[in-house]
Amino acid sequence: MQDLKSRAVRAGLINVGSRVFSFGVRVVSLMILGRLLTPEDYGLVTMVTAFTGVLNMFGCFGLFQAAIQRDVLSEAESSSLFWLNMAFGLLLTIIAIAASPLVATFYNEPRLFAIMDVIALTFIITSAGIQHGVLLQRRLSFGTSAKIEISSLLIATAVSIAMAVYGYGYWAIVSMTITQPLATTIGLWLSTGWIPGRPRFAPGLRSMLQFGCGTTLTGFLSYITGNIDKLLLGRVWGTEATGLYSRSFYLANFPCENLNSTIGEVAFAALSRTRDDPDRFRRFFLKGYSLVVTLTLPLAMICGLFADDLIAVALGPQWGGAVGIFRILAPTILVVAISSPLGWLLNALGLVRRGVYIGLFSAPLMITGVLIGLPYGPRGVAVAYSTVMVLKVIPVVLWALHGTGLRARDIAGALASPLAASVIAAGIAFGIHALYPSSLSPVLRLLLDVGIFGGAYVIALLLIAGEKALYLDLFRAARAASSA
Repeated sequence: MQDLKSRAVRAGLINVGSRVFSFGVRVVSLMILGRLLTPEDYGLVTMVTAFTGVLNMFGCFGLFQAAIQRDVLSEAESSSLFWLNMAFGLLLTIIAIAASPLVATFYNEPRLFAIMDVIALTFIITSAGIQHGVLLQRRLSFGTSAKIEISSLLIATAVSIAMAVYGYGYWAIVSMTITQPLATTIGLWLSTGWIPGRPRFAPGLRSMLQFGCGTTLTGFLSYITGNIDKLLLGRVWGTEATGLYSRSFYLANFPCENLNSTIGEVAFAALSRTRDDPDRFRRFFLKGYSLVVTLTLPLAMICGLFADDLIAVALGPQWGGAVGIFRILAPTILVVAISSPLGWLLNALGLVRRGVYIGLFSAPLMITGVLIGLPYGPRGVAVAYSTVMVLKVIPVVLWALHGTGLRARDIAGALASPLAASVIAAGIAFGIHALYPSSLSPVLRLLLDVGIFGGAYVIALLLIAGEKALYLDLFRAARAASSA
């Protein structure tokens, strides 16, 4: 506890470094596969993952978060959790294989039968490494986790690209869903050296199951809210429309999700250790929250302003139909940045029931919105999804903060500076963008736009918005952690 700040900053630096590298690998993979595969290929796999993703919410039954949140975790409890995770994984694999004919019938697409049978194996593969991952995170051993994550991603990416080059089509995408968790699980076993004991019911398991039940229901409702659009699009509009929408959605959300999970993994572990110290807890949360929104808000602006060149560079010319969808979805990046970190807050404080209620509030709104937009195709669904996300963000934030010791003005204060800096940078970058000659290539235009926006944003953030103190503190902590 005495060295928690230094360890958290050190872990954060490692996590950020690994995720930046992983982000680069994913971008390169996105660019290569976008040119080798078609929207229909992505649409087929998205139809399956829309279903398996629902099952995945029950994969570890929230026991991963429950184990990290506990102050002390015994060897007996770790072994019990391992065998419970394995049981859940096996059960979900069987359910997914049994449901594959129903999924193929639902979409009237026989190719989905085999795809779902293969993807179903990910449940049992992933469950075998969950508890080993818990042990690494409880120790804040993010350096080891980073090596495993990067290695598994490189292996999965190489296999996927090779299969795409040799003409395997959508199977190239399916392969990544298997090879990455398999490599990750093997890496976790080798790195921890931990071997579970015999199956038994440990005394503390009941309370962890109760905690896990709440986080699982919250995750399930969140997944329904975020994926009902793709599920219904596939049923009504087919593979190509689903492929265009799903790639636009992925491109708009995966940078933000990476940032949130990168900082959130460290923040949740640290917050769980400080929840009995309200002042320290509040400081830890606000620093992590400020960092997330500072890094994410400019992404939302860039995606909205320069969608044409982003799609052209990232996916290639055959994806022109995704530009409008991508631009419409850009505001959701801002909403996710504002609301997602609140999950650290609720889980660290054990307020999982509130998370369930927020999910029950959000899911019907999103389903209704998507049903209204569905007759108008992918763009109509994108408009509905973005509209509902924007409208519900304020009530969700106020509800989540109630009684936690954090106030709405704390969140508003953390948002004000990066939002003002983003608006200033957007005005400068878009004004200069209008002066470019038409002969410039999309790649060069995008590099100039991002460079100008980034430079203007940093200057505005540090000098105009007055955020220098926060980042100087983070820099000093990072320097102390790196030299420790």
